[in-house]
Amino acid sequence: MHTRRTRRVQGWDRFFFSPNPWVAAAALALLCVLGATLGGGVVAVGGPVVAAALVVAAVAGVWVLRDVEVGFWGVIGVICLLPFAAFPFRVGITPTFLDVALGAAVGVWALRLATGRQRRIVTSPITIPLAAFILTAVFAFVLGLQHGALTSYLLRHFAELLLSIGFAIVVVDYCRDWRRLERLATVLLLAACAAATIGIGLYFLPDGIANSLLSRLDVLGYPGGSVLRYIEDNPELAERAISFSVDPNVLGGMLSMALVVAMAQLLAPRQSVSGIPRFLMVAIVGALGLCLLLTFSRGSMVAAAAGLALIGLLRHPRLLLVMFLAALLILLLPWTQEYALHFISGIRIEDLATQMRMGEYQDALELISRYPLFGVGFAGSPDIDLYLGVAMVYLTIGGEMGLLGLAAFAAVIGTLFASGWRVRHQAAVETTPGALWLGLYAAVVAGLVGGIFDHYLFNLDFHHSVTIFWLFVGLAAATSRLLAESRQ
Repeated sequence: MHTRRTRRVQGWDRFFFSPNPWVAAAALALLCVLGATLGGGVVAVGGPVVAAALVVAAVAGVWVLRDVEVGFWGVIGVICLLPFAAFPFRVGITPTFLDVALGAAVGVWALRLATGRQRRIVTSPITIPLAAFILTAVFAFVLGLQHGALTSYLLRHFAELLLSIGFAIVVVDYCRDWRRLERLATVLLLAACAAATIGIGLYFLPDGIANSLLSRLDVLGYPGGSVLRYIEDNPELAERAISFSVDPNVLGGMLSMALVVAMAQLLAPRQSVSGIPRFLMVAIVGALGLCLLLTFSRGSMVAAAAGLALIGLLRHPRLLLVMFLAALLILLLPWTQEYALHFISGIRIEDLATQMRMGEYQDALELISRYPLFGVGFAGSPDIDLYLGVAMVYLTIGGEMGLLGLAAFAAVIGTLFASGWRVRHQAAVETTPGALWLGLYAAVVAGLVGGIFDHYLFNLDFHHSVTIFWLFVGLAAATSRLLAESRQ
């Protein structure tokens, strides 16, 4: 028996799996010495933090290799909890947690295809228009290099943008059954609730303690110093919840989409997401809603209202009455007057932030009128009197990719909702899958409405915001595909 095993094992493996226990022990001891030497060198050069980060990364990498779903959990966890975290060392670049998590998830998925462990890719109707959108972005990027230099920063962040958009295809392929889809939805809601809970806790802590705790994240690439945010950046006005997302509008965008999904599950006749009892779903909705209010993000509030209104119109009309009463309370209660005045000042275009956005919109429209077809790319504006950067996703796409890019984006979203519309009756019959279908599509609507007021969902500097939007797109497309299969 030992002879046959020895013949099968070749190369260095014959020492570690030698039938002679003394040879195997010596090989293991040698491996331990090499590992200890390498670890000591890492500690000496980079310090204990770098060594600990490498150990965590190695353990997580092995775990992801064993189960690709863990990679998806890692992506969701990083997006919700540590979206701007970076490793405290450089390897040519400073890798972020999201770079590693997303790269590992997509890399393992691609490796399964390359090794034959997975024979085919499951697609959905959005696959072709999504690929066309990605190709249009590449074309606009190359064409726009005539307006600015190609830098490592630009190349890296553009690659991250493409990876985030393409992540929707990976999500659709992975969610081949309802069990996988429900698990991802469960992890998403729990991670978003954890982020909201942290945001609420930091908001009600004394400012000095909260700022001290947040400043300690500077070892992971977060800003230090004074990091708390206030309305109009004025400490005399109300504080805004940020959790670990640095910017309250970024946090609000994520919470608005997660809140819509959670509300759809809470209102379902039967519990939809596996593993979350109804009382815990009530707590999740409460945490997400409260933290969203504390961000004072008007665009995110309108986005959440749009998604919830869609749920009310399609399936739960009483939700519209609840939303109306909640709006009245915010307007009338004495301790919410500051929030109401902040919201009303934005509607009237009276505050500085809204007035600046109006100027950005005019400049973006002028840029699109000068370069209507392909835009100016991602490297910069060729005209000194105009600039890239406007607080609206659609004008951002139009400026960088032109009307062709906007048309490609519209084709993706139109195809997504067309496929959802075709299975609407099936979603109404299938109670458990139908609640996920309704919540995910309403979350995409919330993201699209939020894109009217902010640019985070298509911005090279906000990798995690781009990723979470396309994650919701992929999950919504997967629900329609699974419902269509059950109908057939």
